[in-house]
Order: sequence, then structure tokens, then C-alpha cells
Amino acid sequence: MKITDVKTVVVNAEMRNWVFAKVETDVPGLFGWGEASLEWKTRSLVGTIEDMKQMVIGEDPRNIEHIYQKMYRQSFWRMGVIGMSAISAIEQGLWDIAGKDLGVPVYRLLGGKVRDKVRMYTHLGGGNMKAVYETFEVGPLIELAQQCVANGYTAIKVVFVPYSEPLEGPATVKRFAHMFGKLREAMGDKIDIMVDFHGRTYPAMAIQYINAIEEFSPFFCEEPVPPENVPAMLEVRQSTRVPIATGERLVTRHQFREIFEQRACHVIQPDLCHCGGLLEAKKIAAAAEVYQMGVAPHNPLGPVANAAALHFALSTPNFLIQEDMLTDVPWRWDVVKSNLQTKDGYWLPCETPGLGIEVDEKAAAKHPFKQEVMHSLTIRAKDGAVLDW
Repeated sequence: MKITDVKTVVVNAEMRNWVFAKVETDVPGLFGWGEASLEWKTRSLVGTIEDMKQMVIGEDPRNIEHIYQKMYRQSFWRMGVIGMSAISAIEQGLWDIAGKDLGVPVYRLLGGKVRDKVRMYTHLGGGNMKAVYETFEVGPLIELAQQCVANGYTAIKVVFVPYSEPLEGPATVKRFAHMFGKLREAMGDKIDIMVDFHGRTYPAMAIQYINAIEEFSPFFCEEPVPPENVPAMLEVRQSTRVPIATGERLVTRHQFREIFEQRACHVIQPDLCHCGGLLEAKKIAAAAEVYQMGVAPHNPLGPVANAAALHFALSTPNFLIQEDMLTDVPWRWDVVKSNLQTKDGYWLPCETPGLGIEVDEKAAAKHPFKQEVMHSLTIRAKDGAVLDW
């Protein structure tokens, strides 16, 4: 069996473009799908996948580790997030092929099932970018949260941390704490609430914000400082008593190493579409297990990413909870056909061979590439200086 081609399919899903990779083989009807969606980098991703395919054509797609090593090491220049996203999509496609070839779901090839269902959480507002990132009033915040709970979720994530300068006054901290307190009051203690800081704060402000909401028991606070500064992340972890999560912007186990060595967080969040794919994510999770860290993979992406995340979660012992964004566009499951099922805030195992999905390329063609709105360009301090989104 040989790889004969790698093609890309781009689908505009309003908030972002989904980038799917189709790995084709010389066996009639046998191919695999992966996903590499990355905000505002669609053109670069398509070009990088085109470059990468020259390295894999002619290879046996069942030699997944070998092909990963070839793409990663023989590229010479170490890959950043664009290169690793391209590698991730191709690697996922190889697992899809392997499962289809053997007639088994991918999770069985990753060590088998360690749980019977996979707990999910979602964002307020689904795919509405303004709802996700610009809900800074109590009324709309609670209304959106109640909608999520009505859809069966037992955990939600909010992103109303203020866009912050290195230091802010007490009024900003009190307003943030007031919003979280009202949300906890409305949700009660049975709903877990995560706070995504989105890397918006310097350590001093992150510590103040987190300590101000400790009494309301956040499930975890995500990326309180930009991920490249591990000592700053450690400072936040040591100065607060709320669990800290990070990792969505890190790729490969090598970038996670310092996080592990310094014990800079409690929960890691690799993205299977960016970190290097399923096997690399399993290696990252295994390292996290040594340091007694949970794994809550990042995934606000498309339906192929959902499928890959399900197989990872089913087979990973220290998995904690899975992010999704299933309500981003109403036609999501027209473009990608699957047998994935959800019940009471959980994904259920899927026994379809491979990843359990197929992209309908005709349906995908109805939603061609469009330039997404670059929301982050509007984020400014009062004096006009650029802030972290």
C-alpha cells in the first residue's frame, strides 16, 4: 500500500476556515481524513500541506511513526504551529486509513478504551465570535450559559477576562469578580465553569483576577499568561489556589517539556490539530501522567477534529474533559458525515472503522474559503496600544 496524493479541502465556517487534508492511497476507495484548521493561517496551511505531501508520496501509510519522523526531522527547519498543523492533519489521515484498513475504530489502535464516555464542555455562544469573546455584561452572560446547560452540558467555559495592561486598578478586578460570582449563583455548584484568560494578562494581574474568584470555585483558569513564558506561568500557579491549565499554543512534546519540568500547571491542553497529531498527543499525555497532570485537549475546530479528539479521549488514562464547538454552524454535519453521538454532555464511543467520519466534498464546496474577521486587530488599550487578544 502506498500514498499517492494529499489534497486539501477548505470550508468556511464563519468564525474560522476548516482545513481538511485527504490522504489518498493506491488501494481503490481507501483514503483518510485529517484536520489542520488554524485561525487566520488558511493560505499558509494549504501551501504547507502541499509542500509536505512531497515527503510522504510513495510511503506506506501504515508506517505512521516513520512518516511523522520523516516530516518532522527531515524538514530540517523545526516546525512552528503552521508546519505542525500540516503534519497533524496528515498524521490523523494516516490513522484514519489504518483503522479503515483493519476494520476497527482508531481508539482501539491507540491502546483501546479506558472509559465508556467522554465528558465535554463548550463556549458560551457557540460559533458566534462576539458572544464568545465580547460578553462582558451579566445578563447576556447568564442567558448564554443557561442555553448551554439546556443543551445538556455540565461544564462551560467563559472568556470575559478584561483585556488588560500590565497593571489595572481595583475597579477592573471587582467587576470581573462580580460577573463570575453572578454566573456561579445562576449556575449553582453542579455546573463546572472554566475561565479562559486567553493569555491576556501579565502575572501580577492574573494573580489578582484568580484570587478574586477563588471563592466561586472555577474548574480551572486557562492560559493566564502568554504560553512562551513558563516562569511567569509558574509564578501564577504558585500564587493561587485555583487549578491552572495551559498548552493550546504549544506544539510537540519538546515545547511541553519545560511546563512539565517546572510543574507550571495542573492541566495541559494540547490541540491534536496543531501539536503533531494523535501519536504526538499521546506522548505528551504520557509525560503529563508522570507529573500527575490532567489532559483537557483544546478543540474549538471542525468535525474531523471532533472525531480525532474522541478517539484520543477514549484511550488516554489522564484525560479530564474535552472542549467542543458543535453549534458553530447549523450545517456542520452536512459537510462531514459521522455516527458521533452525544448524550447528557458526553460523547459516546463510535465503532465505525477509522476516525468514523467522511467529508462530503460536494457539500463542502458550497462553503468556499473566505477571509475570516481578524477580531484581534480591534483590541487596544485606552491609549491605543496593542493588547493581547
